[in-house]
Amino acid sequence: MEKNYIQSMLGENERILLVTRQHGFVLFSSIIAEIVVTLIAIAAISALTTMVNPLAGFGFLLLLIPLAIMLWDILTWNNRQYIVTNRRVIQVSGIFSKDVVDSSLEKVNDVKMTQSFFGRMFDFGDVEILTASETGDNLFKRIGDPVKFKTAMLNAKEKLGYEGTGTNAQRAESIPAQIAELDELRKQGILTDAEFQTKKRELLAKM
Repeated sequence: MEKNYIQSMLGENERILLVTRQHGFVLFSSIIAEIVVTLIAIAAISALTTMVNPLAGFGFLLLLIPLAIMLWDILTWNNRQYIVTNRRVIQVSGIFSKDVVDSSLEKVNDVKMTQSFFGRMFDFGDVEILTASETGDNLFKRIGDPVKFKTAMLNAKEKLGYEGTGTNAQRAESIPAQIAELDELRKQGILTDAEFQTKKRELLAKM
């Protein structure tokens, strides 16, 4: 379902190059408290059950609270994704309602990556995208494999520039052929000299 949602956001000829999430340490730090509470609750319930205490049933109900919070944290982590396409960088978050922030690669001025000692050891870090867009800079905190993420983004931006240059070159090469076709139409009397000159000037202005 999540994959279909991401695919629905892509434009024509846009493709996904990389998908990553925050490092597993982020998830672990979010659920460690729930894990500890759950283990304590299980131990307490086991003791009450041994003593045939009527409170044991109530204890099982209380056990559902930390388990529900843990499940929510896992779903939140799983649904926060950082995506690099051949055109932009997208941040998607939210379980039921979605929050989407994207930065066009054309407007990315620079990329700043910060890794602590432990970040380098366990392969996580912060990536900040400096853009010229109205949305400002985007900071992706403690994502997994930040070097790969940064490299994929810079490579996509560089390739986007080459593709743009290629498109302009192809357009420029086709203009003389279009002028020649218009000249044939002029010779056949389909276009007047004035119309031919107007169209010619318009085409030359695009070169």
